[in-house]
Amino acid sequence: MSYSGLTDFITELEKKKELLRVKAFVDPVLEITEITDRVTKAGGGKALLFENNGTEFPVLINAFGSDSRMAMAIGRNNLDEAGIEIENLFDKVTGIRSSFLNKLSNLPDLIRLAGLLPSRLNKKGSCQQVVQPVPDLGILPVLKCWPYDGGRFITLPMVHTMHPETGKTNVGMYRMQILDKNTTAMHWQRHKTGANHYEAWKIAGKRMPVSVALGGDPVYAYSATAPLPENIDEYILAGFLRKKKVRLVRCITNDLYVPFDADIVLEGYVDTSEELVWEGPFGDHTGFYSLADWYPKFHVTCITHSKKAVYPATIVGIPPQEDAWLAKTTEKIFLAPVRMAIQPEILDFHMPDAGIAHNLVIVKIIKSFPGQGMKVINSLFGAGQMMFTKYLVVVSGDVDIRNYKELFRHVIVNLDFEKDILFSRGPLDVLDHSSDNFSFGGKAGIDATIKDKEEHSGTINIGRAGKQSSSGIINDLSEIKIIKSFNINLLENDIPVLIISVDLTEDSDVIGKVKSFFRAHNTYGNFRLIIAVDHTVDTYDLFMVTWQLLGNSDPYRDHEYLSSSALFIDGTIKAYRKGGFPRKWPNIVCSSNETVSVIDQKWDSFGLGAFINSPSSHNWTLCRKGTDEIIVG
Repeated sequence: MSYSGLTDFITELEKKKELLRVKAFVDPVLEITEITDRVTKAGGGKALLFENNGTEFPVLINAFGSDSRMAMAIGRNNLDEAGIEIENLFDKVTGIRSSFLNKLSNLPDLIRLAGLLPSRLNKKGSCQQVVQPVPDLGILPVLKCWPYDGGRFITLPMVHTMHPETGKTNVGMYRMQILDKNTTAMHWQRHKTGANHYEAWKIAGKRMPVSVALGGDPVYAYSATAPLPENIDEYILAGFLRKKKVRLVRCITNDLYVPFDADIVLEGYVDTSEELVWEGPFGDHTGFYSLADWYPKFHVTCITHSKKAVYPATIVGIPPQEDAWLAKTTEKIFLAPVRMAIQPEILDFHMPDAGIAHNLVIVKIIKSFPGQGMKVINSLFGAGQMMFTKYLVVVSGDVDIRNYKELFRHVIVNLDFEKDILFSRGPLDVLDHSSDNFSFGGKAGIDATIKDKEEHSGTINIGRAGKQSSSGIINDLSEIKIIKSFNINLLENDIPVLIISVDLTEDSDVIGKVKSFFRAHNTYGNFRLIIAVDHTVDTYDLFMVTWQLLGNSDPYRDHEYLSSSALFIDGTIKAYRKGGFPRKWPNIVCSSNETVSVIDQKWDSFGLGAFINSPSSHNWTLCRKGTDEIIVG
């Protein structure tokens, strides 16, 4: 199913009882974020339409925040349908055929796909019903999401660019900070196609045309986030998903083409000879503030919109947020292309919410020869956006990779820490704050496949017949003053993992002292993995422990073997480590106490049902130096 603009999608959301309208006034500065964060964290919640925000444009947010809404957005009854359709198409297009007649049988599918290619119309679109030739971004309800963001940010922009020589186009999603009424910063990171186009225009010595579409069929926004190979038109994917070609119209002040049915379009350019501008900070999808840096300036030459335009937005921050469902959809849609184009043995892959997409990827394979797990690790670390993955775990056999206790036990049983972990270094997402170097750092490929006899002689015994009882462990750990808290409960599930917390602000060398203690005490042979986090982290909250560990560790730097069968990983804030840290360390993202109090008092006026406590009030303990700082240390 296709939608003609967000108003059409909103109508369908209401039919399916997937939308709540908020008629009371809500400020786009901080308040919309705080409400949305509560709704999203409470199991996804419903899409929210803020009708009274001080502008003429309603704000639609959390539109993608559930399996059912995400399926609606891509025009399917459920997320599996699109993946099955793409797999069937790949089978027909790439399958080996024995005869010319068999090849001819593929033609209807190819012709049908060709009929879904985007088309350029020689007329104005509904996105151009209203034209503002003297642009003023102040007409839009742009959000300031978190208290120490550098300003207001457009968070769901579909940024259209073109290569100056090849003419190849790209649609990417790069946040945009409002600078004044007609300029924004353009946060395209060094690894993104938009940045590549920018460099090409800079070499050519020309001004770079840029147009930004907001809204339209929601499948456009998903396609702009999808990990497509460079130079593959995002609107081909959108057309396939919506089963209807995307109609494009030429912009008024530049030669780029945007969707006919977009809600709002910002036309303009980037002057490649102009000095970069200071952009950020921004409370990012990592759950931490991404720190300010230098990025190009986008000049808006014209704003157009439909007569019933809706402003789309999203928020990111401590997971899970709305983007978790975008990642889940990517798992379904891109499984077949990854399997058929990169690794045919892949059965499934999964990006857990706590891993914020690129910090942890689980891959399940059909294993048929020794070394196959390592083969997959080496291949995927160099494949497209998978190159940003920090921890990559490969498994085989009958294991549910979305049942985390089952998965963790499978990994421990089939993992020899000394032989089956490949530590390396490579490119990281520019938002990663844990590595010593910007956008470059450590990685760990973990081969937890069931081992052939050539690899290992059997599996590793992790039974609980350890040298010490649980009560003895508890008594001993309780006596160690530098350990602030600990959790040994995973032993109850035959998972030999110990989680401890320490306070580096008291002793910057506490990690070294803890590791020395464990090396000296063989009684801790019960544990094969010891994880250290900061004393502000609840060691019994496994989601938060995982998020903090993955976000705050560099796999190469922060691991150490305590013995041949025990591994220690340091998931603490490195700003306090002995010897210091070479980069600034960001704080976590939370609403301010003031904003939380305002929303608490106004909650009943929103018509959102039962009161929901603020997730920020639960997470304030993780903020170092309180909530008025974005830099730790």
